[in-house]
Amino acid sequence: MNGQPFPQAFFDRPADRVAREMLGAWLVVRAADGRLMRHVVVETEAYLGAHDLACHGARGLTKRNATMFGPAGHWYVYLCYGMHWMLNVVTGREGVPAAVLIRSVGEHVGPGRLTKALGIDRSFDGRQASRRAGLWLEAGEIVVPRRLIARTPRIGVGYAGEWAEKPLRFVVDPKRIARLSGQS
Repeated sequence: MNGQPFPQAFFDRPADRVAREMLGAWLVVRAADGRLMRHVVVETEAYLGAHDLACHGARGLTKRNATMFGPAGHWYVYLCYGMHWMLNVVTGREGVPAAVLIRSVGEHVGPGRLTKALGIDRSFDGRQASRRAGLWLEAGEIVVPRRLIARTPRIGVGYAGEWAEKPLRFVVDPKRIARLSGQS
């Protein structure tokens, strides 16, 4: 574990590439008492920009999605169904609304469950993924081989027509990560 947050350059790439390479990384949260909690990223979804009809930026810039149009490496946090916070990190070049949704980390399966368990809410929206923000991503102990990554359609985007079926959800079994890192 290098203990250093990913640099902005890591996020300044296409969302699907970032989403795949985030698997096995650590989502690090600084608790109120200063303690660092690390959770391995095991499921992500990529949203590619305004042409991606499942992406919040497909209908243009709004107050809700403005963060997506900003610089890479910043958190985009929004409320889903009026009750679940969704944690995304902005990717690609500024002005292009692209991001990666973090769907599951460690034992926290589901994007709403993980934000609730980790105390993540709208206050993180627009903040850089950094130590200063108290929430960041850093390299995991291993690089997850592509052969262990499942690619599937994204979840809950049936309204997006053909974009609903694109294999832009990336998943790795946490047990495989544990075996690769010698933790089993």
